[in-house]
Amino acid sequence: MSATSSQDAGGGRPLEGRRVVVTRTRDQASELAAMLGRLGAEVVELPVLRISKEISKEALADVMLEFGSYDWLVFTSANGVHHFFAEFNRIFDDIRSLGLIRVAVVGESTAKAVRELHLRIECQPRTATAEALAEALRATGSLDNVKVLVVTGNLNREVLVQRLEEGHAIVDCLQVYKTEPVDLAASPVAAEFRERGADAVLFASSSSAQSFADQGAALALRPGATRPLAGSIGPQTSATMKALKMRVDFEAAQPGMDELVEALVRRLSGRAQ
Repeated sequence: MSATSSQDAGGGRPLEGRRVVVTRTRDQASELAAMLGRLGAEVVELPVLRISKEISKEALADVMLEFGSYDWLVFTSANGVHHFFAEFNRIFDDIRSLGLIRVAVVGESTAKAVRELHLRIECQPRTATAEALAEALRATGSLDNVKVLVVTGNLNREVLVQRLEEGHAIVDCLQVYKTEPVDLAASPVAAEFRERGADAVLFASSSSAQSFADQGAALALRPGATRPLAGSIGPQTSATMKALKMRVDFEAAQPGMDELVEALVRRLSGRAQ
Protein backbone atom coordinates (compact mmCIF):
# COMPACT_ATOMS: atom_id res chain seq x y z
CA MET A 1 0.00 0.00 0.00
CA SER A 2 1.46 3.33 -1.09
CA ALA A 3 1.28 6.61 0.78
CA THR A 4 -1.49 7.66 -1.60
CA SER A 5 -3.53 4.54 -0.90
CA SER A 6 -2.97 5.12 2.84
CA GLN A 7 -4.71 8.45 2.38
CA ASP A 8 -7.55 6.90 0.42
CA ALA A 9 -7.99 4.06 2.91
CA GLY A 10 -8.08 6.47 5.81
CA GLY A 11 -10.89 8.49 4.28
CA GLY A 12 -8.98 11.72 4.86
CA ARG A 13 -5.53 12.95 5.77
CA PRO A 14 -4.14 10.58 8.41
CA LEU A 15 -1.27 12.90 9.41
CA GLU A 16 -3.48 15.97 9.94
CA GLY A 17 -2.14 17.98 12.89
CA ARG A 18 1.10 15.98 13.15
CA ARG A 19 4.56 17.57 13.10
CA VAL A 20 7.06 15.42 11.25
CA VAL A 21 10.77 16.21 11.02
CA VAL A 22 12.59 15.34 7.80
CA THR A 23 16.37 15.09 8.22
CA ARG A 24 17.30 14.72 4.54
CA THR A 25 19.26 17.38 2.65
CA ARG A 26 17.15 20.17 1.15
CA ASP A 27 17.62 18.81 -2.39
CA GLN A 28 16.51 15.35 -1.33
CA ALA A 29 13.69 16.33 1.03
CA SER A 30 11.23 17.79 -1.48
CA GLU A 31 9.60 14.52 -2.56
CA LEU A 32 9.29 13.17 0.98
CA ALA A 33 8.00 16.52 2.26
CA ALA A 34 5.39 16.61 -0.51
CA MET A 35 4.20 13.10 0.37
CA LEU A 36 3.86 14.02 4.03
CA GLY A 37 2.13 17.30 3.19
CA ARG A 38 -0.47 15.52 1.08
CA LEU A 39 -1.27 13.37 4.12
CA GLY A 40 -1.81 16.48 6.23
CA ALA A 41 1.48 16.65 8.14
CA GLU A 42 3.20 19.84 9.21
CA VAL A 43 6.64 19.13 7.74
CA VAL A 44 9.70 20.43 9.54
CA GLU A 45 12.73 20.37 7.23
CA LEU A 46 15.81 19.96 9.39
CA PRO A 47 18.64 18.84 7.10
CA VAL A 48 21.47 17.41 9.16
CA LEU A 49 23.70 16.74 6.14
CA ARG A 50 25.08 18.70 3.22
CA ILE A 51 25.91 17.01 -0.09
CA SER A 52 28.20 18.56 -2.67
CA LYS A 53 30.22 17.49 -5.68
CA GLU A 54 33.68 16.15 -4.93
CA ILE A 55 35.53 14.36 -7.67
CA SER A 56 39.20 13.88 -8.48
CA LYS A 57 40.04 15.10 -11.98
CA GLU A 58 42.71 12.42 -12.21
CA ALA A 59 40.36 9.62 -11.19
CA LEU A 60 37.67 10.90 -13.56
CA ALA A 61 40.15 11.03 -16.44
CA ASP A 62 41.33 7.48 -15.74
CA VAL A 63 37.76 6.16 -15.68
CA MET A 64 36.68 7.96 -18.83
CA LEU A 65 39.74 6.80 -20.77
CA GLU A 66 38.80 3.20 -19.96
CA PHE A 67 35.04 3.65 -19.96
CA GLY A 68 34.43 1.40 -22.96
CA SER A 69 35.94 -1.56 -21.11
CA TYR A 70 33.41 -1.60 -18.25
CA ASP A 71 30.60 -4.16 -18.24
CA TRP A 72 28.51 -2.69 -15.41
CA LEU A 73 27.88 0.85 -14.17
CA VAL A 74 26.59 0.71 -10.58
CA PHE A 75 24.79 3.48 -8.68
CA THR A 76 23.94 3.31 -4.99
CA SER A 77 22.27 6.73 -4.69
CA ALA A 78 20.46 9.36 -6.72
CA ASN A 79 23.23 11.80 -5.80
CA GLY A 80 25.71 9.53 -7.55
CA VAL A 81 23.53 9.48 -10.67
CA HIS A 82 23.19 13.27 -10.80
CA HIS A 83 26.85 14.08 -10.22
CA PHE A 84 28.19 11.32 -12.48
CA PHE A 85 26.07 12.31 -15.45
CA ALA A 86 26.83 16.00 -14.94
CA GLU A 87 30.47 15.08 -15.58
CA PHE A 88 29.70 12.51 -18.27
CA ASN A 89 27.62 15.00 -20.26
CA ARG A 90 30.34 17.61 -19.89
CA ILE A 91 32.91 15.25 -21.41
CA PHE A 92 30.73 13.55 -24.03
CA ASP A 93 28.09 15.18 -26.18
CA ASP A 94 25.98 12.06 -26.78
CA ILE A 95 24.40 9.69 -24.24
CA ARG A 96 25.16 6.90 -26.73
CA SER A 97 28.77 7.24 -25.61
CA LEU A 98 27.73 4.94 -22.76
CA GLY A 99 28.00 2.13 -25.30
CA LEU A 100 26.87 -1.34 -24.21
CA ILE A 101 27.49 -0.87 -20.50
CA ARG A 102 24.75 -2.30 -18.26
CA VAL A 103 23.28 -0.25 -15.41
CA ALA A 104 22.61 -1.55 -11.89
CA VAL A 105 21.06 0.39 -9.02
CA VAL A 106 20.00 0.00 -5.41
CA GLY A 107 16.88 1.79 -4.17
CA GLU A 108 13.85 3.20 -5.93
CA SER A 109 15.00 6.84 -5.70
CA THR A 110 18.22 5.85 -7.48
CA ALA A 111 16.25 3.94 -10.09
CA LYS A 112 13.98 6.94 -10.67
CA ALA A 113 17.00 9.20 -11.27
CA VAL A 114 18.32 6.74 -13.87
CA ARG A 115 14.94 6.31 -15.58
CA GLU A 116 14.62 10.09 -15.89
CA LEU A 117 17.63 9.88 -18.18
CA HIS A 118 15.76 7.33 -20.32
CA LEU A 119 18.26 4.62 -19.47
CA ARG A 120 17.40 0.97 -18.96
CA ILE A 121 18.12 -0.60 -15.59
CA GLU A 122 19.24 -4.20 -15.93
CA CYS A 123 19.75 -5.05 -12.27
CA GLN A 124 17.81 -3.75 -9.25
CA PRO A 125 17.31 -5.94 -6.18
CA ARG A 126 13.96 -5.98 -4.41
CA THR A 127 15.69 -5.12 -1.13
CA ALA A 128 17.52 -1.78 -1.23
CA THR A 129 20.81 -2.77 0.41
CA ALA A 130 24.38 -3.07 -0.80
CA GLU A 131 24.38 -6.76 0.11
CA ALA A 132 21.27 -7.42 -1.98
CA LEU A 133 22.71 -5.52 -4.95
CA ALA A 134 25.92 -7.56 -4.82
CA GLU A 135 23.92 -10.79 -4.75
CA ALA A 136 21.70 -9.62 -7.62
CA LEU A 137 24.75 -8.80 -9.74
CA ARG A 138 26.30 -12.16 -8.96
CA ALA A 139 23.05 -13.82 -9.96
CA THR A 140 23.28 -12.32 -13.47
CA GLY A 141 26.11 -14.73 -14.27
CA SER A 142 29.77 -15.32 -13.58
CA LEU A 143 31.61 -12.17 -12.51
CA ASP A 144 35.04 -13.61 -13.34
CA ASN A 145 37.02 -10.73 -14.87
CA VAL A 146 33.86 -8.66 -15.32
CA LYS A 147 34.72 -4.96 -15.00
CA VAL A 148 32.44 -2.97 -12.72
CA LEU A 149 32.44 0.78 -12.09
CA VAL A 150 30.81 1.69 -8.78
CA VAL A 151 29.88 5.38 -8.47
CA THR A 152 30.12 6.41 -4.83
CA GLY A 153 30.15 9.15 -2.23
CA ASN A 154 32.66 9.56 0.57
CA LEU A 155 30.52 7.63 3.08
CA ASN A 156 29.53 4.63 0.97
CA ARG A 157 29.89 1.25 2.62
CA GLU A 158 32.66 -1.00 1.33
CA VAL A 159 30.58 -4.17 1.52
CA LEU A 160 29.37 -3.89 -2.10
CA VAL A 161 32.89 -3.76 -3.48
CA GLN A 162 34.01 -6.56 -1.17
CA ARG A 163 31.18 -8.86 -2.24
CA LEU A 164 31.79 -8.18 -5.94
CA GLU A 165 35.50 -8.83 -5.59
CA GLU A 166 34.71 -12.08 -3.79
CA GLY A 167 32.91 -13.02 -7.01
CA HIS A 168 36.16 -12.24 -8.88
CA ALA A 169 34.89 -9.06 -10.52
CA ILE A 170 37.35 -6.28 -11.30
CA VAL A 171 35.93 -3.29 -9.43
CA ASP A 172 36.82 0.38 -9.75
CA CYS A 173 35.22 3.09 -7.61
CA LEU A 174 34.64 6.68 -8.63
CA GLN A 175 33.70 9.12 -5.87
CA VAL A 176 31.63 11.97 -7.26
CA TYR A 177 30.17 13.63 -4.14
CA LYS A 178 30.76 14.10 -0.45
CA THR A 179 28.40 14.14 2.51
CA GLU A 180 29.14 16.46 5.44
CA PRO A 181 27.27 17.26 8.67
CA VAL A 182 25.46 20.58 8.97
CA ASP A 183 26.11 22.64 12.10
CA LEU A 184 22.68 23.25 13.61
CA ALA A 185 23.79 25.35 16.59
CA ALA A 186 22.51 28.59 15.06
CA SER A 187 19.64 27.11 13.04
CA PRO A 188 16.23 28.72 13.75
CA VAL A 189 14.54 25.47 12.72
CA ALA A 190 16.59 23.57 15.29
CA ALA A 191 15.69 26.18 17.91
CA GLU A 192 11.99 25.70 17.17
CA PHE A 193 12.46 21.92 17.38
CA ARG A 194 14.05 22.28 20.81
CA GLU A 195 11.06 24.31 22.01
CA ARG A 196 8.19 22.40 20.41
CA GLY A 197 9.51 18.96 19.55
CA ALA A 198 7.56 16.90 17.02
CA ASP A 199 5.45 13.79 16.63
CA ALA A 200 8.11 11.96 14.62
CA VAL A 201 11.60 12.27 13.15
CA LEU A 202 12.41 10.32 9.97
CA PHE A 203 15.86 8.94 9.18
CA ALA A 204 16.53 7.83 5.62
CA SER A 205 20.21 6.92 6.01
CA SER A 206 22.79 5.88 8.57
CA SER A 207 24.69 9.12 7.97
CA SER A 208 21.66 11.24 8.87
CA ALA A 209 21.18 9.29 12.10
CA GLN A 210 24.86 9.73 12.94
CA SER A 211 24.77 13.47 12.30
CA PHE A 212 21.56 13.87 14.34
CA ALA A 213 23.14 12.02 17.27
CA ASP A 214 26.37 14.01 17.00
CA GLN A 215 24.45 17.27 17.41
CA GLY A 216 22.64 16.33 20.59
CA ALA A 217 23.20 19.70 22.25
CA ALA A 218 21.70 21.62 19.33
CA LEU A 219 18.65 19.32 19.29
CA ALA A 220 18.06 18.74 23.02
CA LEU A 221 14.36 19.18 23.77
CA ARG A 222 13.17 21.72 26.32
CA PRO A 223 10.80 20.68 29.12
CA GLY A 224 7.28 20.39 27.75
CA ALA A 225 8.35 19.76 24.16
CA THR A 226 6.74 16.80 22.39
CA ARG A 227 9.20 13.91 22.35
CA PRO A 228 9.14 12.48 18.82
CA LEU A 229 9.02 8.91 17.70
CA ALA A 230 12.01 7.90 15.60
CA GLY A 231 11.46 6.20 12.24
CA SER A 232 14.01 4.31 10.14
CA ILE A 233 13.98 3.58 6.43
CA GLY A 234 15.43 0.11 6.85
CA PRO A 235 17.64 -2.42 8.68
CA GLN A 236 20.95 -0.71 7.95
CA THR A 237 19.76 2.65 9.30
CA SER A 238 18.10 0.93 12.26
CA ALA A 239 21.34 -0.86 13.14
CA THR A 240 23.19 2.47 13.13
CA MET A 241 20.52 4.08 15.30
CA LYS A 242 20.68 1.27 17.84
CA ALA A 243 24.47 1.44 17.91
CA LEU A 244 24.12 5.15 18.71
CA LYS A 245 21.68 4.33 21.56
CA MET A 246 18.82 5.92 19.62
CA ARG A 247 15.31 4.47 19.76
CA VAL A 248 13.81 2.88 16.66
CA ASP A 249 10.06 3.27 17.13
CA PHE A 250 9.12 2.12 13.64
CA GLU A 251 10.86 0.87 10.50
CA ALA A 252 9.81 0.69 6.86
CA ALA A 253 8.74 -2.81 5.77
CA GLN A 254 11.11 -2.42 2.80
CA PRO A 255 13.68 0.36 2.34
CA GLY A 256 11.88 3.13 0.46
CA MET A 257 10.17 6.48 0.97
CA ASP A 258 6.64 5.18 0.40
CA GLU A 259 7.24 2.37 2.88
CA LEU A 260 8.70 4.77 5.45
CA VAL A 261 5.65 7.02 5.23
CA GLU A 262 3.34 4.00 5.49
CA ALA A 263 5.15 2.88 8.65
CA LEU A 264 4.82 6.41 10.06
CA VAL A 265 1.08 6.50 9.40
CA ARG A 266 0.59 3.10 11.03
CA ARG A 267 2.64 4.05 14.09
CA LEU A 268 1.03 7.43 14.65
CA SER A 269 -2.47 6.05 14.18
CA GLY A 270 -2.15 4.50 17.63
CA ARG A 271 -0.64 7.54 19.31
CA ALA A 272 -2.87 10.26 20.76
CA GLN A 273 -2.25 13.82 19.66
